[in-house]
Amino acid sequence: MSQFPLKSVTAFTAKPNPLATFVAILVLGVVGFYSLHFPLRKSAPLDASRVRHVFISSSSNSTISNYLRALTAHPHLAGTKPASLAARYVLSHFAGLGLQTKTVKHPALLSYPVRSSLAAHFSDGASEEFRLSEPDRSGSEAVVAPYHAYSPSGSVFARAVFVNYGREEDFRALAAAGVAVEGCVAVARGGGGVGRGAVVEAAERAGAAAAVVFGEGGDTWREGFERGHVMRGGIGDPLSPGWGGVEGGESLGLEDSEVLKRFPKIPSMPLSAEAAERILASLGGAPLPSDWRATLKSSKVRNIGPGPTRLNFTYQGELKVATIENVFAIIKGHEEPDRYVLLGNHRDAWTYGAVDPNSGTAALLDIARRYSILLRLGWTPRRTIILCSWDAEEFGMIGSTEWVEQNLVNLRSNAVAYLNVDCAVQGPGFFAGSTPQLDNLLLEVIKKVKDPDSEGKMIYENWAAAGGNSNIQRLSRVDSDFAPFVQHAGVPSIDVYYGKDYPVYHTAFDSYNWMTESGDPFFQRHVAVTGIWGLLALRLADDSIIPFNYLSYADQLQEYSNILSNLLDKRISLHPLTASTQEFASAAKEANDESKKLALQETSDRFVDMKIRALNDKLMLTEKGFLDVDGLKGREWFKHLVFGPPSDHESKLDFFPGIADSMSGMVKMSEKERLAAIQHEIWRVARAIQRAASALRGDLA
Repeated sequence: MSQFPLKSVTAFTAKPNPLATFVAILVLGVVGFYSLHFPLRKSAPLDASRVRHVFISSSSNSTISNYLRALTAHPHLAGTKPASLAARYVLSHFAGLGLQTKTVKHPALLSYPVRSSLAAHFSDGASEEFRLSEPDRSGSEAVVAPYHAYSPSGSVFARAVFVNYGREEDFRALAAAGVAVEGCVAVARGGGGVGRGAVVEAAERAGAAAAVVFGEGGDTWREGFERGHVMRGGIGDPLSPGWGGVEGGESLGLEDSEVLKRFPKIPSMPLSAEAAERILASLGGAPLPSDWRATLKSSKVRNIGPGPTRLNFTYQGELKVATIENVFAIIKGHEEPDRYVLLGNHRDAWTYGAVDPNSGTAALLDIARRYSILLRLGWTPRRTIILCSWDAEEFGMIGSTEWVEQNLVNLRSNAVAYLNVDCAVQGPGFFAGSTPQLDNLLLEVIKKVKDPDSEGKMIYENWAAAGGNSNIQRLSRVDSDFAPFVQHAGVPSIDVYYGKDYPVYHTAFDSYNWMTESGDPFFQRHVAVTGIWGLLALRLADDSIIPFNYLSYADQLQEYSNILSNLLDKRISLHPLTASTQEFASAAKEANDESKKLALQETSDRFVDMKIRALNDKLMLTEKGFLDVDGLKGREWFKHLVFGPPSDHESKLDFFPGIADSMSGMVKMSEKERLAAIQHEIWRVARAIQRAASALRGDLA
């Protein structure tokens, strides 16, 4: 650095006046105070490319690693003291960066184990009591005993029967083979495309007295137990269905029929692969079907029962109303502070939660750190950014759902988008889901982030080679916090993560050590997810025209119509659906053309600003058109008619949930009634698409 020659300067040519000296000192003191506590921002704001460059270049593998180590030092099950300490850690981090913070508490009905036991009684008179916990490999305090949250208490002594994945088709196969399940303990393996709650529900319908579910994992993790909840019929606190639960607010009683229908009627618990193999290898009865054998990892299983092995099953649990805590950091927008871009991750874990969910929490904390760097450099987002740390997701997305229900009007009016990361890193491979208007933005962003597993490549290159746009999942599932935003509030959303699955899911082995040894030893995948997540938010918060492209949505709706045409009876007319989709495609093209035109006119001109604001209004409102005030039949909480879970777990459709439900064979009705029900649901979807098209055009009928 060059130096300038110093010159001698005479500060005073005469003795200073005491009063003048005092005033000067006072002024300097005031100026110093305000300079220290209210530093001036740089006069020239950072341009968008500079903001994104600084954000990406300020990544730090070791910083994310340190966050994860701190978050996973103790188990932190929702509603417990360690969970409250984890909330305080996140809050302190946000506050320490100088961000505006907020904690919102909700009372919620949670479920905990009191005691459980499982013993096998074999045909030779021998018996074995199974250990219902993982061996402690961490040297830390014990984690919660393996259990299924919301399982009823119960004791059963009955024959064991293997039910494969516990799907409806598996129970039909058992019935066809003459295998009686009624009164038995159903032993099911996880996977098969259905959740544990659906397995227990199917076992209940088949007449089983109890159910145990094991994860096959891998050879190294056969002692792990996959915890989880088995609540059914929706998400959120069962005591406040459809409204945000608040202290002193309305709350249903435990004996209310609306509450009771959310819980299974038979008890269940998780089982380790090691214990399951011991039970299954001892079964007699019908031989193991060849198609089941082909995918079963154990070679010791020959028969499926029932019996002769009997299981002595006991589970006692308790329901408690606990306080859960959602933690927020808010960065106010300078031009459109009334519009919100939300980034969310849940914080609670069944055990240590290194993958689920705290790989995502560590990424959220690092985004906060990087945004604070930008703020110090003079950046302020155009729109408000809200970082959300949810509680009690593992019990059915309770924290996020209660907050969405509490803020429903503002979210439907003012939320630009919700960006979700649950498990940031489970292993190799990038995965993403979104509502379709965000597809193009997602592709643009992953072209800017380095692939953590391929030197010199961007994520998009390998991802596109493996299928590109067809790899984008849709958000009809109810397995993470995007569900209330999309399916109840109609907020455009994205969900991103690395790794398809992992062997220590919901077990005590989901620890920092597992992450450093297997999941992401150098935290490069964490850095990649953090980069994608943060850049998505920057684009949505800073672009003058919200980067939505509804042409992708139109293409997706057309594809869905084509799939339906191959599945439905020819007596059913798809014309309402195809006509409304064409209308939507036309509106999408008009909006896209308008976006391009306004992008070329971007100036400080007030008239152009007003036109951009009007266009953004339409872009934000369009997703709400797909909502229906009546919701899905029998599941009124789910309002979205394009994306939502079908009630039939065997449904071939993961879109148009109302149509999927009407096509299901689970509802008993005549052929004429079924055709009429399907046609009605097609009309409902067609009207929803027309509403969305009208919103995108800004037209009135």
